[in-house]
Amino acid sequence: RQGNGPRQMGPRRGGGSRSEVRIAFQYTKTDRRTADRFPIEREVRYKVLSKRNADEGGVGRTVNMSSSGILFTSEHMLLPGRRMELSISWPAQLNNETPLKLVARGRVTRFESGKAALEIQQYEFRTAVKPSS
Repeated sequence: RQGNGPRQMGPRRGGGSRSEVRIAFQYTKTDRRTADRFPIEREVRYKVLSKRNADEGGVGRTVNMSSSGILFTSEHMLLPGRRMELSISWPAQLNNETPLKLVARGRVTRFESGKAALEIQQYEFRTAVKPSS
């Protein structure tokens, strides 16, 4: 049985002529996430991976991340199902001196209230250009 909330169970058996109705609560996990999410806020640059929309892209910020997905803000409406590439500035450096970025590819699973969720299908860390001083 799916769903949350009370479920009526049949009359209690035995123990006299009085009939008693018991209510039991059954909770089901409605959150389908399989990985913990971490509240990491970093700059993100994104682009749509399609031949027709090759120049469609933008900037935003990550809201949270897990090993399987990224929630980020977007200045554009991103339709679910679209393949995207995200480039995220990473807080750690390689050998404490070289900036890194996380480059993730995947599909948009939802978009609401200026936030898009991306299911990660592939990712890699790359060195990033050092900011000029």
